[in-house]
Amino acid sequence: MSDAAQPTAAEVRAAAEAVKTALDRHLAAVERRSGEDDPAVYEAFNQLAAAAEVYDELLYDRYDEVTPFEIPGTDDSLPPYAGPEEPNAISVLIRRDYAVAEPQRLLAQAQRVEAAEYDDGPGAGEDAAGTIHGALGVLFGEFEPDEIASRHKEFGLEEGDSTLWVTAADEPAEPGEWLEAPFEGVDPQHVVCRFDVSAVFDDEEADGEEVADAEELDDDLDLDGDEDLEPLDVER
Repeated sequence: MSDAAQPTAAEVRAAAEAVKTALDRHLAAVERRSGEDDPAVYEAFNQLAAAAEVYDELLYDRYDEVTPFEIPGTDDSLPPYAGPEEPNAISVLIRRDYAVAEPQRLLAQAQRVEAAEYDDGPGAGEDAAGTIHGALGVLFGEFEPDEIASRHKEFGLEEGDSTLWVTAADEPAEPGEWLEAPFEGVDPQHVVCRFDVSAVFDDEEADGEEVADAEELDDDLDLDGDEDLEPLDVER
């Protein structure tokens, strides 16, 4: 960047003051919050994120320095909200990614579910629980998604990225209206809030600790037999 295009020291200082003001507004909104999803807190968060991004860019352009923090999920990820001011309905869109880290554990747990569900003796559910895709169908058919998320290690799964979007609408959808294509037609401008979980948000030290914990868990597991598998709570 040429000297003529560089921001002035006064512009950098003004951006820093804007961050301070946004911090105060965010704290005030948090202190006055009316609930977990208070829109005032969400708006103040976005204003703080935008101010911090401007300051970071000017600081780098002027002094070749960066700030030590980053705020994920800013307005760059979603356009400004343009949905109904007083929505009469909401939709909650959830995506959770998993890796099949321990196929033998996954198969064993699915077979236990089948054994508890059927009284026809061994092998009654062999076709369903004998393959990875069949075992996944058995487990996700038996347990709620939130229970799978909280007990994923028991099922041989490893968590990946996840996201939750809350979208607003004027009226509830008609029964069966969107079942053929449930995730199509989502208007980003109707997203009230979103919550993302990803390893990219973790610092390197935390990542190292998680890897160490995972390696210790692998050492403790004996996947050749079922004696180390934790018992499942299966509804009969």
